[in-house]
Amino acid sequence: MSLLFIGIDPNTGQSGSPTAWIDTETADIVLQSYTADARTRELCQENTAPGHHKGIPAHESVIRVPVHLVPVLREACDAAERAAL
Repeated sequence: MSLLFIGIDPNTGQSGSPTAWIDTETADIVLQSYTADARTRELCQENTAPGHHKGIPAHESVIRVPVHLVPVLREACDAAERAAL
């Protein structure tokens, strides 16, 4: 697996680094961001997608993506679509 750097939250400073990459083999978007707080995780556990079991599966995480990363995510989505072709 190889990761293609797409971008980092421009407002991150030196204390955090919400970042987006593309897996060059699968075209998956890989995100690094802030771990969601307990209340957010609790809300995600309570509000499940229709037809799915309640809770967060052990192999999944809840993260918060800062709004400043949205343009980077758009770029990551475009790059993932191109890579998948």
